[in-house]
Amino acid sequence: MNTEAVAKRLVELCRKGEYELAQQELYAQDAVSIEMPGVPAGAMGDAKGLEAIYEKGRQFAARVETMHGGTVSDPLVTGNWFSVAMSMDVTFKGRSREQMSEICVYHVRDGKVVSEQFFYDMG
Repeated sequence: MNTEAVAKRLVELCRKGEYELAQQELYAQDAVSIEMPGVPAGAMGDAKGLEAIYEKGRQFAARVETMHGGTVSDPLVTGNWFSVAMSMDVTFKGRSREQMSEICVYHVRDGKVVSEQFFYDMG
């Protein structure tokens, strides 16, 4: 798959909430997941390797009490990179309902995502 096809498939699966399936199908075994420096307390940090990325996603999901909704933009593709804007309306266990938004940047090599990096408002 070229970068545009990977991007479109990732968006399709994320819009269905099938994040781990997207990772299984589209990510390289040695992919990395990078958070912003100074991530909020309780957030997962960086992950290296597909198994660690799966675990990071599972830990995030375990913290969610209710997912009220969210959005995933169409991808913006250039060369071997693409970005997607995502938002979530979520209640985490033991916390109040929150609106979250982020820009996700992906690097594709040989038809697989090799890195993802997240940029969000930590206000």
